Amino acid sequence: MFHRKAYAALEAWKQQTHGKRALLVEGARRVGKSTLVREFAKKEYSAHLVIDFSEASDDIKDLFHEYRADVDSFFMYLQAYTGVSLPRRDSVIVFDEVQRFPTAREFIKQLVADGRYDYIETGSLISIRHNVQGIVVPSEETSMRLNPLDFEEFLCASGQEPLMEAIRTSYARLQPLPDSLHRKAERLFREYMLVGGMPQTVEAYIESKDFGIVDDVKRDILTLYRNDISHFGAQDVLRIRRVLATLPSQLARHEKKFKLSSLDRSARSREYADAFFWLSDACISATAYNVDDPSVGLSASMNESSFKCYMSDTGLLISQLFADNTRTPHELYRDILLGKLEINEGMFTENIVAQQFVASGHKLFFYSKRDVEDQSNTMEIDFLLPKEYDDAAGRMRISPVEVKSTKRYAARSLDKFKTKFGKRVGTRYILHPKPMSVEGDLIRLPLYMADLL
Repeated sequence: MFHRKAYAALEAWKQQTHGKRALLVEGARRVGKSTLVREFAKKEYSAHLVIDFSEASDDIKDLFHEYRADVDSFFMYLQAYTGVSLPRRDSVIVFDEVQRFPTAREFIKQLVADGRYDYIETGSLISIRHNVQGIVVPSEETSMRLNPLDFEEFLCASGQEPLMEAIRTSYARLQPLPDSLHRKAERLFREYMLVGGMPQTVEAYIESKDFGIVDDVKRDILTLYRNDISHFGAQDVLRIRRVLATLPSQLARHEKKFKLSSLDRSARSREYADAFFWLSDACISATAYNVDDPSVGLSASMNESSFKCYMSDTGLLISQLFADNTRTPHELYRDILLGKLEINEGMFTENIVAQQFVASGHKLFFYSKRDVEDQSNTMEIDFLLPKEYDDAAGRMRISPVEVKSTKRYAARSLDKFKTKFGKRVGTRYILHPKPMSVEGDLIRLPLYMADLL
């Protein structure tokens, strides 16, 4: 199994709750939930039992119906059926693919109250939401969302831990990497952008170094998502499919704000609201909202009618872009990697930064203003992050972040933003394909440091 930062979150849950709350690990399909939880159960407990409800027998399922009021008998028969002995307070029971059997999720309330074991559930958000009707969702449940691998996790999977540590140290000290290490990190980051962070695609790339094989894996995942849309999308199936299909073209636009009229000339935001929510809730997309009056509480002034919609995994976005072809060959990916193919890299670059921010726990916000009468008010800021600011005694300020896919660019919007919002603004950042440089409160970081912000 690859190193996942979420493993530490599982450890914290175990140490802090002492069996008084179950843990529900949610996330997109194929993001590695089951693998992570099984590894944790194996390493951190003297005994564990995994009940995979995608293949559990009727005998096992019947226990959840017949012994809801008799927990002692439930555990006696469960251990007898499975042949697993579970020592008290040093065992964990995993309900894998719990969305396939909602009765088990509802039973969590009694099991946690009993107190003899720990409980972890896994399931994809799509079908978890679909299969909660008719049951009482337990309040004794903590949720944790698992994202695709971020760049640091990709480096660990690739055996590049020393480079990862060097990048971390460079960021902490605000000192650029030596040129040779910078070039190596840049190359690996571009590979990561093309491969993405889904565990199966990363594994396929590490084993084969063949982008064509990786593309096949990514297309299988996209097909799985489309099938889920058809199965769980209810009355919004066509709208959800339409939004997903147009994400690459929307991100290819200069402003990148989602233009509903591109879906349908008569499209209205209220008609498509459920489609965008569905994709975001399923962790297939990530939505960034425009903020009208930026301050530390960004949600307070966000404009829900003005937004960008990113793919949660950039590798999947790239395969989605070439969906018209039955297969994307290794050579095409290689040309993108080497910069030999003319393609709008801005869409990929901004998407991969959004992916890193989500993995780091940030909600996505941006600032976009058009003023035809006063151009000094016209500006585009790709992302806004609340961050501590040294010149304000460590208090929180808004850090505007600009993302650049080329080495030649202007940064006028950052200057305008600071002039307009003054003391609300903290450190300003530019993420670009160049080494680090620091100029007062303006810090230019290489793209491969996005996940450290």
